[in-house]
Amino acid sequence: MGRTDFVSANNLWCQKDFTEAERVVKLVKDSGLEVIRLSYPDQHGMLRGKTIMASEIEQALRNGCALTTTLLAKDTSHTTVFPVFSPGGGFGIPEMENAGDFIAVPVPNTFRLLPWAPGTGWILCDGYLANGEPVPFSTRQILKNALSSLEDSGLDYIAGIEVECHVYRLEDPMLQPENAGQPAHPPRVSLIARGYNYLTELRMDELDPVFEIVRRELLALRLPLRTMETEFGPSQFEFTFAPAPGLEAADNMVLFRNAVKQICRRNGYHATFMCRPGLPNAFASGWHLHQSLEHRSDGANALAPNRSEKLLSSIGMSFAAGILQNAPGAMVFTTPTVNGYKRYKPNSLAPDRIVWGRDNKGAMLRVVSAGPGDPATRIENRVGEPAANPYLYIASQVLSGLHGLTNELVPPAITDDPYASSAEHLPTNLIDAVNALDKSTMFRKALGNRFVDYFLTIKRAEIARYLSTVSDWEHREYFELF
Repeated sequence: MGRTDFVSANNLWCQKDFTEAERVVKLVKDSGLEVIRLSYPDQHGMLRGKTIMASEIEQALRNGCALTTTLLAKDTSHTTVFPVFSPGGGFGIPEMENAGDFIAVPVPNTFRLLPWAPGTGWILCDGYLANGEPVPFSTRQILKNALSSLEDSGLDYIAGIEVECHVYRLEDPMLQPENAGQPAHPPRVSLIARGYNYLTELRMDELDPVFEIVRRELLALRLPLRTMETEFGPSQFEFTFAPAPGLEAADNMVLFRNAVKQICRRNGYHATFMCRPGLPNAFASGWHLHQSLEHRSDGANALAPNRSEKLLSSIGMSFAAGILQNAPGAMVFTTPTVNGYKRYKPNSLAPDRIVWGRDNKGAMLRVVSAGPGDPATRIENRVGEPAANPYLYIASQVLSGLHGLTNELVPPAITDDPYASSAEHLPTNLIDAVNALDKSTMFRKALGNRFVDYFLTIKRAEIARYLSTVSDWEHREYFELF
């Protein structure tokens, strides 16, 4: 485990956390659990951690669990991209050198029983250095800090998730030794439906055996599932969730994404949140983030216009202006993979420029409101990809919107023709997105140079591997010609 009595020694919990921890210990015993998974969401939004025996849960709650700091140094291929055995571990932080440990401390109110894994519990963890300070690269902590800054302005952030993914039948998991690697060869799959019959009941019924398996387990996890839909493409699904406070929404997304992949794998399917799978006729998937603000004083929707305001309240206008102004720098958080940029095409319901509009699904920001005082008034950002780290995606919106509020920014005029607009284009590839973040004074001030440079290092390592790989396009284009 971690350091002795680490939680109390560093004052990491309030009384509510201790009370919740007591409930968790009792539930573990009463449920006859055998093991508990301690899960830490890393810089990519992937879960990493250890499995402990159920008898160790009290000690884990008290002391946390030691995880190697090298986990924080890895890109999406799990390759370590920092010189971890140099002074400061390549991070300039003494507590992270020599591949030492950080402490994953369970968050008691996130505990779940995993319905698909008999005798297994699950709990999310926050990351702390050995000195009790939060891991500076913990994306969950970054979101908590952003939300705290918004709370200081008297506002709470509410998020609604609408996310697409693909589920295929698993034909060959590619487990031959020669298929291993960093990354390994992807599994071979087949369709479970042809697609294109968008929202038809016929296609829904064809997919229902998979929906039933996934639905049952997600509801058992107490995730706020709202709708399930057949999307346009072959084997493409969409899920939506009830609105939730920002941190809870991000936690839900992390759990949902991992749950769907695990549930499907155990039942002979392969689920992927990759934006655009490299398969014939595959359609790109998106993650639309619905967001609103509430006044902390009375819970009223702070974006809803009054009778003299046409689209949003003055708070809403400035919040939207901040998101629009900082959209280029935020792209590496909303769309963090090379693949995600293959989604943006004109007239494809995926935005390609920095515009907004009233109920306009071609715009980057879509304002949804029934008029003055509508408690469901919200802003939908349609730029994200399903593979985004939920904590960074949401944090980028909170920080951008807060910048708009603080500086009383005014948004440009709304558009009715988003793909013909002369507005600035969004970055068209990960390289441009990385450069936009590098140049963003707002994000460097809000997140600190240390985190921004850390994240850019990881993304640039990913880009370098991509650029050094000979693609099928190159081979076909040049192998015979020259």
